[in-house]
Amino acid sequence: MLEMFFDPRSVAVIGAAREPGKLGYGVLRNIQQYGYRGSIYPINPKAQEILGLRCYPSVLAVPDSIDLAVIVIPNRLVASVLDECGRKGIKGVIVISAGFREAGGDGIKMEKELTSIAQKYSMRMVGPNCLGIIDTVCSLNASFAAGMRAS
Repeated sequence: MLEMFFDPRSVAVIGAAREPGKLGYGVLRNIQQYGYRGSIYPINPKAQEILGLRCYPSVLAVPDSIDLAVIVIPNRLVASVLDECGRKGIKGVIVISAGFREAGGDGIKMEKELTSIAQKYSMRMVGPNCLGIIDTVCSLNASFAAGMRAS
């Protein structure tokens, strides 16, 4: 039931960035660098390629199925992207983006909207405002943490 997090065949990084030092670059680099063997899809409408991988403008443009999406974009854009993930049939989502419940006010409303969208599409969601996940069994570091312990 949680295989989309612990044994994904494919991962999309929504908000993949070309610039070292940005979270979207670090997450994509970690997934690639630590031996993940599945398909990796960087999502960035302003890039053709990042770290040698073809970029797509949205998850809806990816021709293959996606098991897990990692979202690293400004909080005001997360709800619409999460809806795209649902329409694509993605069942696992990690929202690293911050500025939700922990920020109070409108952040609480935005987080409730994310929960509603995830429920609508029967998606499992980790986050928002989280480090990501690290799974040493399938060699997936879908986080912005440097390094990864061996299994």
